[in-house]
Amino acid sequence: MSDPLAVIAELPGVPDAVTDARKAVDRLYRHRVLRRKSPEVSARSALRGARASAALEGVDVPLEAIPEVTDPVVQGALRVSAELGRLGPTWRTAPRQVMARLHTLAAAGLVENLGRPRTTADAPDPLGLGGVPGPEETVARVDGLVGLVTGDSKAPALVLAAIVHAELAVLRPFGSADGVVARAAERLTLVEFGLDPKSLVAVEVGHVELGPAYAESLKAYLSGTPEGVATWVRHCASAVTLGVREATAICEAMQRG
Repeated sequence: MSDPLAVIAELPGVPDAVTDARKAVDRLYRHRVLRRKSPEVSARSALRGARASAALEGVDVPLEAIPEVTDPVVQGALRVSAELGRLGPTWRTAPRQVMARLHTLAAAGLVENLGRPRTTADAPDPLGLGGVPGPEETVARVDGLVGLVTGDSKAPALVLAAIVHAELAVLRPFGSADGVVARAAERLTLVEFGLDPKSLVAVEVGHVELGPAYAESLKAYLSGTPEGVATWVRHCASAVTLGVREATAICEAMQRG
């Protein structure tokens, strides 16, 4: 098929979910605080996103404790979050290079082979997703993912972001810190493909707030069925909507002073 993402975008329940998420983002962008303080809202959203991404890797610490935390998973998530803005322009043209950089940032202090694909058929499984494909199949699927990011699909940005996230999360191409990389790539896609150009939406917080549905929806995606893929994309749309709620709360708190 010439545009597989467009097919996914039309799966049952996906168009409505994507539209609802788009409307939520549009409402957020009309908040008066953003007229002058958009960068500060983005910075606060990024911090919350990094904390949430580390929590999904199994290291859950309070937001206020983040500055003192030395855990390498948390520090990796923070490094990734801080670098996303600089990686954006490269994401559309050289996504493989960006993925390697994200892993280098996320896995420093955890492993030695930073930014390099795994060479074995095993990887940590913090979400209980099961085994991973062998290195050759993983490389082939990452190649396919690169083609989607650099391609010219008519599908909404949220659909592409959902598939980017899912593929990296289930393939675990590096064998360490892959969840942090997957969630960063999702956020980067939402930014660079126009849904959230100012990086305000704390989509990672949305995934946390949806609880067990995060892993369950990834398992549904793993089934490879249209129903399973649609379940995952609808989950990501819900995470975006909840991420908007988090960003709106940041705006409201800043408005109150």
